[in-house]
Amino acid sequence: MDVLERIGEQVKGNPVVIYMKGTPQFPQCGFSMRASAALQECGIPFAYVNVLQDPEIFENLPRYADWPTFPQIYIGGELVGGCDITLELHANGELKKMMETAASSQETAS
Repeated sequence: MDVLERIGEQVKGNPVVIYMKGTPQFPQCGFSMRASAALQECGIPFAYVNVLQDPEIFENLPRYADWPTFPQIYIGGELVGGCDITLELHANGELKKMMETAASSQETAS
């Protein structure tokens, strides 16, 4: 399977997914740490991909949605953005609402 197809399946197959350096339990950069912490604080399960463990995704993810940096957060199959945008959405209460909507949409589709 082509790496962009694999990324597409991950993005569409999970209501919320973060592509990050490390894991939520052991982040390997400050931006990934802050973004994953904001997702965790919302209390809604999310998927993650450690881009340091998958060089193919690390190299090609920036092409998928034309976003050059990590982390990248996708909610409901759409790119939300990186760390700064995620923290802003969390601060104003929108992040949890977006995550809830995506999670309930996927449950309805199942």
